[in-house]
Formats: sequence, structure tokens, C-alpha cells
Amino acid sequence: MPIDPDVAIGADLGTTEFSWTSTDVLLYHLALGAGGTPTDPRELRYVLEDRVRVLPTFGVVAPGFRTFEPPAIRFPGIDVDLAKVLHGTQSITVSGLIPATGSAVARSRIADVWDKEKAAVIIQETTVDEPSGAPLWTASSAIFVRGEGGFGGRRGPSTAVEVPDRDPDRVIETPTLPQQALLYRLCGDRNPLHADPVFAERAGFERPILHGLCSYGIVCKSVVDSVLDGDVTRVASFATKFAGVVYPGETLRIRVWTTEQGYTITATAADRADAPVLADTVLTLA
Repeated sequence: MPIDPDVAIGADLGTTEFSWTSTDVLLYHLALGAGGTPTDPRELRYVLEDRVRVLPTFGVVAPGFRTFEPPAIRFPGIDVDLAKVLHGTQSITVSGLIPATGSAVARSRIADVWDKEKAAVIIQETTVDEPSGAPLWTASSAIFVRGEGGFGGRRGPSTAVEVPDRDPDRVIETPTLPQQALLYRLCGDRNPLHADPVFAERAGFERPILHGLCSYGIVCKSVVDSVLDGDVTRVASFATKFAGVVYPGETLRIRVWTTEQGYTITATAADRADAPVLADTVLTLA
């Protein structure tokens, strides 16, 4: 059986020691489209090492930034085909400003496995600390594995973030680049779904799609720039559900509502009649 929940749930995935430099941070920001207006002081805070402020979403990719092989979805009790996998949800909560250069230890585990009948959902949690033990950030993600449900597990919760019943307080339109996925894959995700047309077709897409975590980072940056004047230090957490795909070159239409905790956000593909991209998206303030 590709998924054995009795083995998988609670499985310790071990620790990963890693480090990063300002070069990694600058590449990540550029892969999200930073520097499009190269004389804007707010943009220069993303792309010049002498003043760089790190987007909190960098923490999600930092442990695997120097991974150069396509990911394998093989964990204790789990062995599934990469072509069946889509990113379901992602969140990160930071303890403070992520330094531009640093070292850390990541500890990961499989928190849960849900049975959605036609698919399985695998929940992974990661805590990241400095080598001294000081906390840096925590992250949680869910991957959606098509065709691997029906193993008799718990269905899991069905939760949704309520969008305010009024017009958004801000609407942001952010274009993506035709080569965005080819650039973003240099940040560690070499899944051929985002670069190889033949693989993408086998996975059921008309052409390669943008990485979900790239859309995640682009939307976070767009909201920080538009609503928080580019001040990344004001972000405590950023969480989303991936509701649909983005094809490189499309424009994201991002709607933002102010709430007591921060902001509720949706993102759609403006080029495809506002097809959903990100839903249940919340940015909380430090």
C-alpha cells in the first residue's frame, strides 16, 4: 500500500542542518519578481545585500534551497508517484525577522494523514531553530495525492477562512513572468511539473505550471508592499490554501480585506476569468 497511516502518522522525519547566505535570499526575492522597479527603495530592500530584509516566506524554502534533484515523496508509510502530488496548504510563523545570513536546524514530522476517498492529504510540520536552540520559525504544509485515498483513514477537518461580506479594501494586480517557473526552480524545487511540458501533460496540465510556493511568495510580497509599505518585520504569519494553478506569464489579482488580526486575502488568475489560485489566505501582524 502506498500509504499506511499507522506507520506514517507521527513519523519523525529527522533533523536537517542547513545554512543560507544573502545570495540565497536575493535569488529567492528575484525569483518572486523583486526588483521590477530597480530604483524603488522598497524594491532595493529585497535585492541589495547591504540593506536586505527577508520575506518571511523564505523560511519555507530555506531548508531545501540547495536541493538539486526532483523531490521524492517517500516517508515512513508513504511512497507515492510525484506526478500525482499537488501542494495543498502552506503556512509559516516567524519568531522575528529572519536574518539575511544564518545557520539552523530543522526538525520535521508527519503530523497527520487524511483520507479524502479520491485522494490522500499528508500533513507535515517543521520547526526551525538556531544551533543555539533559539526559535526561528515553524512551518506546516499539506500535500494532496490524487488517487491515493480510500485506505480507511480519518477524513480530517473541513475548515475555511471567512471572507468579509463587503468589497475588498485593496485590489492588487501582479503580473508573473513567462520564465518565472524556470527561475524559481533555482530555489530548490526541481519538480519537472514546472519546467517539462511532457511531464506536465502526463500530470494533466496543458503546460508547465508555476510552483505553488512561488505564487505563495509573490502574493505575500505583493501584500507587504501594497499594504505594509514593504515592512516585512510586521508579518507574524502567512498561511494559504492552494485553490488552483497559475501558468507563468499570467497576472494575479489579489484582493485584501483588513481584519482584527491582520488581513484576509484571495488570489485569482485575472487572465482566466478570475480562476481561483489562493484561498483561505491570512496574513497576521506581529
